[in-house]
Amino acid sequence: MASAPFSAAIVGGSVGGLAAAIELRDRLGAEIAVYERSAGEMQARGAGVVMQPEVDALLDRIGVSTRTVCVALRERVMLTRDGRMQTSPAPQLMTAWDTLYRTLKTHLGADCYRQNSRLTDLSEVSDGIKATFADGHCAFTDILVAADGVNSAARHLLSGEEARAHYSGYVAWRGLEDEDSLPPGLVDVLAERFTSFVDPGMQMLCYLVPGAEGATEPGQRRVNWVWYVNTPEEELERVLTGTSGTRYRSFLPADDVAAGVAHEMNERAALTLPPPFGDLVAASRLFMQPVQDVAPQPRVHGRALLMGDAAGTVRPHTAAGTSKAFGDAALLAEALKDWRSDKPFPADRLERWEAFRMQDLQVTARRGEALAARSGLGRR
Repeated sequence: MASAPFSAAIVGGSVGGLAAAIELRDRLGAEIAVYERSAGEMQARGAGVVMQPEVDALLDRIGVSTRTVCVALRERVMLTRDGRMQTSPAPQLMTAWDTLYRTLKTHLGADCYRQNSRLTDLSEVSDGIKATFADGHCAFTDILVAADGVNSAARHLLSGEEARAHYSGYVAWRGLEDEDSLPPGLVDVLAERFTSFVDPGMQMLCYLVPGAEGATEPGQRRVNWVWYVNTPEEELERVLTGTSGTRYRSFLPADDVAAGVAHEMNERAALTLPPPFGDLVAASRLFMQPVQDVAPQPRVHGRALLMGDAAGTVRPHTAAGTSKAFGDAALLAEALKDWRSDKPFPADRLERWEAFRMQDLQVTARRGEALAARSGLGRR
């Protein structure tokens, strides 16, 4: 068997990191290892994912039919405050973060996926890079791909505090409920539709996604919703402190939302949202993410490469967070095509990859900020 052309360590084992691992291994034959910070089962932080061409292309390459992991929608519905509907045809496919994660991880295999691996140091070594983790493990590799998200440890090590994430001025309250646990009449109103409501300082949207085990049949799906709400930064400390006393930074899990905070949000939903959405919030276990911004960052740091949210964020209204990471991974594989570790490092090709992806990121980031501003969300 021919030896691998090069080795790659991927820091971050969410869907972006998995996409990078698959692109480099399946297309280029690289020897890969994925290092994920979390020790247990990863939670579905993004919940719903809008199917985009970059995601569809990777699924096709690994032999997965997109429709087997998606729920089909037929129209868009805009709700008015009193619950009236304005509809328009809009066929679209929706999947879920955990469905996508499970599909990619199953294809990749468990042997190269290492959890409980918190990155603590990076250093250049002769013809490669050394990554050190909190448990003492060291990885020596030809390249390192940082796909570790908005609060990237790799980005912090490479660029320092000036590259940290900043709070945008609003949060995303979320729910992800089995459809058979909700009142049938409520599910009937929401099924096969992308339903939304906008009021100054808030926006809510809802659509169905595959069930927890990936089922897409009626009765076995989940209702996914997100409610963006302007929230003063001084309120974050209280809201992000769970019942356990834990102060969360980027994700407040459903099993630790303080009862008083949940009560406040249910009251606010009843007062400010149209009836279907108010009822949906009341019937859900809430979880939350503050919306954070990371300005577009340099991607190439010698043999360490940033991608996905580690390289810069886009607002969730663009529905491009996942597809952006998949696009980064696919074009990174193109940039490294035919390279072997015994050849000169392809710095020029990686610089072109960086410039092209930077331009795309800047355009999408500006569009996301404009979409948020249109709903009065965030700092102005």
